[in-house]
Amino acid sequence: MAALFIIAGLNHFRDPGFYLLMMPPWLPLPLELIYLSGVLEVLGGLAVLAPPLRRLAGWGLIALLIAVFPANIYAAVAQVQPPGGHVAPLLLWLRLPFQGLFIAWVYFAALYKPAADRDG
Repeated sequence: MAALFIIAGLNHFRDPGFYLLMMPPWLPLPLELIYLSGVLEVLGGLAVLAPPLRRLAGWGLIALLIAVFPANIYAAVAQVQPPGGHVAPLLLWLRLPFQGLFIAWVYFAALYKPAADRDG
């Protein structure tokens, strides 16, 4: 999971133009928000690897996944296409539920403690 967030975050700096296409037009400072979310993804991915920071990182990554969800919705509604490529509009809609799966993944990887561990 950490690698996914680190790589995704670094991609915000490698190809910000791709993310600019996904930014809803009503959001201010779109490029700055892309860079900020990239930094937060990298920091969150690194922090989940450090046990003392894991819970804080987990909550931060969940907040970030919720915060970027409007861009995913906008990409589906506006049928945003990657430069030089084509994605079927249905796939843009089908990727939306994955945000919930990513949130669950972060929760179970960084926040969840089985009952046996909570009692001790």
